[in-house]
Amino acid sequence: MKTLLNCLLLVLLFAGCKKDNNNENPDLGDVELKTRVITSSLANPWEIIYGPDNFIWVTEKAGKISRINPANGQVNSLITISEVRVSGEGGLLGMVLHPDFPNTPFLYVFYNYGTSYRGKIVRYSYNNGTLINPQILLDNIPAASTHNGSRLLINANKLYVTTGDAADTSTPQNVNSLAGKVLRLNLDGTIPSDNPIPNNAMWSLGHRNAQGLVFVGNKLFSSEHGPDSDDEINIIEKGRNYGWPTVKGLCNETNETGFCSTNNVVEPLIAWTPTIAPSGMTFYNSDYIPQFKNSLLLSLLKDSKLMQLKLNADQSKIESTKNFYVNEFGRLRAITQSPEGKIYICTSNGSNDKIIEISK
Repeated sequence: MKTLLNCLLLVLLFAGCKKDNNNENPDLGDVELKTRVITSSLANPWEIIYGPDNFIWVTEKAGKISRINPANGQVNSLITISEVRVSGEGGLLGMVLHPDFPNTPFLYVFYNYGTSYRGKIVRYSYNNGTLINPQILLDNIPAASTHNGSRLLINANKLYVTTGDAADTSTPQNVNSLAGKVLRLNLDGTIPSDNPIPNNAMWSLGHRNAQGLVFVGNKLFSSEHGPDSDDEINIIEKGRNYGWPTVKGLCNETNETGFCSTNNVVEPLIAWTPTIAPSGMTFYNSDYIPQFKNSLLLSLLKDSKLMQLKLNADQSKIESTKNFYVNEFGRLRAITQSPEGKIYICTSNGSNDKIIEISK
């Protein structure tokens, strides 16, 4: 009997330990990363999105929008927008799909056009392999051969758009200019009633050229190009000022401190000097690649690499950074991820540009 009781006690103890272990969240450990080129047939891709149809949607700067099968790299052209005009950094840039796509088959794009050179946000309808019925949501956005933004993002049924200063430093602090801002619109192009200024698309001001935009919970993160110093990662807050052109990076110079105090300026989470040219960005929180959990993943142009920005527990600070694929693929413009947790990056080298899959 004593032997039987001892055995029962051991079984119960083992079961209890097993139950406790299952309730823990153990470190899954790093996995080995593998890369695979999906396609190398692109010319200056600017945005890539992993769509709900399990295809990668891509814009190319000259005006082409396509869907790419990530399994075999087949490129299916949807449209080439003839109105797009490429000038330096300008052309067909950001894109986002409606959050209820394909039930609401809308696609939003930002592009530059015209001899006087402006930018506009246009909504297309996707229908049977083509894009039709373009609707202009916002027009006459200042543009130039440099500093055009423009990343598009939808969250809580609002469209967020980054715009650059269009090489005119008088625009970012002018609340009546659409340049040098993060804009916020309803999905039909109207202005939300709770924007900082009535009947004004501005959500934040004082930006030079933000090209990355992602929500992490209720926090909106942006990546932004500095001038000859101070590329930045910012948390974008309603109605706040981000300092450009008076402030570069932190409010730590004599001519900056007074301006920061008077104008409600937000300092960046991190700033890089020398500059790295940060562009597209995503938030990674999948178990598929556990070492990337709770991190911003940032594609870099000048520094030609993928950078991991590890966030702290409440996602208010950057704890550490780590580099991947340094000079392996060239300039990296945009990044997206699949529901499974695979990562896709695109190059911006000008010809034979690639989309690369990162998996385990």
